[in-house]
Amino acid sequence: MSGVRAVRISIESACEKQVQEVGLDGTETYLQPLSMSQNLARLAQRIDFSQGSGSEEEEAAGPDGDAPDWGGAGADQDDEEGLVKFQPSLWPWDSVRNNLRSALTEMCVLYDVLSIVRDKKFMTLDPVSQDALPPKQSPQTLQLISKKKSLAGAAQILLKGAERLTKSVAENQENKLQRDFNSELLRLRQHWKLRKVGDKILGDLSYRSAGSLFPHHGTFEVIKNTDIDLDKKIPEDYCPLDVQIPSDLEGSAYIKVSIQKQAPDIGDLGTVNLFKRPLPKSKPGSPHWQTKLEAAQNVLLCKEIFAQLSREAVQIKSQIPHIVVKNQIISQPFPNDKKSQKCATEKPGQEDHLYVLEHNLHLLIREFHKQTLSSIVMPHPASAPFGHKRMRLSGPQAFDKNEINSIQSTEGLLEKIIKQAKHIFLRSRTAATIDSLASRIEDPQIQAHWSNINDVYESSVKVLITSQGYEQICKSIQLQLNIGVEQVRVVHRDGRVIMLSHQEQELQDFLLSQMSQHQVHAVQQLAKVMGWQVLSFSNHVGLGPIESIGNASAITVASPSGDYAISVRNGPESGSKIMVQFPRNQCKDLPKSDVLQDSKWSHLRGPFKEVQWNKMEGRNFVYKMELLMSALSPCLL
Repeated sequence: MSGVRAVRISIESACEKQVQEVGLDGTETYLQPLSMSQNLARLAQRIDFSQGSGSEEEEAAGPDGDAPDWGGAGADQDDEEGLVKFQPSLWPWDSVRNNLRSALTEMCVLYDVLSIVRDKKFMTLDPVSQDALPPKQSPQTLQLISKKKSLAGAAQILLKGAERLTKSVAENQENKLQRDFNSELLRLRQHWKLRKVGDKILGDLSYRSAGSLFPHHGTFEVIKNTDIDLDKKIPEDYCPLDVQIPSDLEGSAYIKVSIQKQAPDIGDLGTVNLFKRPLPKSKPGSPHWQTKLEAAQNVLLCKEIFAQLSREAVQIKSQIPHIVVKNQIISQPFPNDKKSQKCATEKPGQEDHLYVLEHNLHLLIREFHKQTLSSIVMPHPASAPFGHKRMRLSGPQAFDKNEINSIQSTEGLLEKIIKQAKHIFLRSRTAATIDSLASRIEDPQIQAHWSNINDVYESSVKVLITSQGYEQICKSIQLQLNIGVEQVRVVHRDGRVIMLSHQEQELQDFLLSQMSQHQVHAVQQLAKVMGWQVLSFSNHVGLGPIESIGNASAITVASPSGDYAISVRNGPESGSKIMVQFPRNQCKDLPKSDVLQDSKWSHLRGPFKEVQWNKMEGRNFVYKMELLMSALSPCLL
């Protein structure tokens, strides 16, 4: 067997965990292994602190290592002591208790010594002079010194890396400041159209690609910036590229649309500044040439629009000719009204800004360019041209001259702006008229509900005339006002249509007549509710004084018993007049008649008597009329 090579065999327990329980199905439940703290507590329980150490036993045994034999009595005594030494403790923590007791004893002794020294009654301590021994370096000190050396080496490595990073960042910043001309030219080409003509690089500022026909060339030149000294410190806003724009496109420009009124009733309606921009300031991160080119392009656009408007102002045939003076176009859309279309020389003031008009004008300008771009006629055969079919017919079904002109006529930019200004002016005038009547006349009340969805050239408002407290029974006057460019179309509740001009006096007179008719209609509805009989009703009375505004309305109602009658006449200017007719038997001052001798004639109603309407109690006209009818109605109790 000596020739056979030895084989190492690793022997380990078959199961590391002890089995706690085996189930009926064969599953085994294991006990969890003890943690390090639990294992330490288990081992501490097995230590017997009362047993001496092995070194003490060896010293007692002698230098030869053999214990002296003192006879049988000594051996028996050692056996008894051994039995005492190895006597097991009564409970697991008995040794710990003994050690804590000994520590407490030592602490009490130390406390007594310190108290004696502190009081200095029985004992004093004097320092003993001795030579200072060289400090011994403990293992902890050596370990701290080694750690310091290691940290110092790591710090040197980090400092060297930081210096390299700082140098690389500085080099990158220098490269960023000293950008290449070609890279900057590439950025410029991404935003603007460029072309090379000879040894020059030219750009385009015009809107020809969007459909513009303005004859200005709108070109700018790209040059290299050589005004900087590379030996000195390069400024942060340095750019190796610069642009040169034409002198007539430098500065700033904007178009101002102002709607003004000469009469002092409602004053100026508002002002719109189109394409007005603040002073050019470079945005953070954007090159300076971008701001410069945008400002120049804005000036070119304003010049193009103003030239188109000036051309149309001269070509349009209007009742009142348009005035073009320098950089100003003045149009007078309505008689005695003045509207300044373009004015770039006035100083901006605290004026009302019409945002809706500004938005519409921007849309008009975009639409104008789009029409110019899409006005190219597509190729088509001469025998079958494109267009409406009726334009190629003859006879009674063909278009007449007016219809053909209406199809072929196209409105210019100035005409559309004037139409929008007319509509805004008429809308503001209508709103001011309604508001003035509502604030001036308390009875009846007038309410205006404006629609939020309107057209560019048309707006609508619903006008309700009601009496306070009687809104449910007095709903006869409901008007729909469609405000156009030059006229106001009024639609009644019953479908009648009335056309009013742009004069606010017509609208005011019409609303006053409708408010006068509302009072009479309210008496009619109130009579139906209270059981009175309507004898006569008329919206246009032909008798009595003539009204300067509209016509007067009248109604006559009788009480349920027929004894009393009330006659109401209401005019827009004359106001209300109420007459009451009493029975003859209640008229004491009525002269006796020789003809009417029979008593049955005494039940007829006598003459009318006027009611002092101003002395009647009540908050409005309908409430006073209700009190009057209640006083004249018979008691049914």
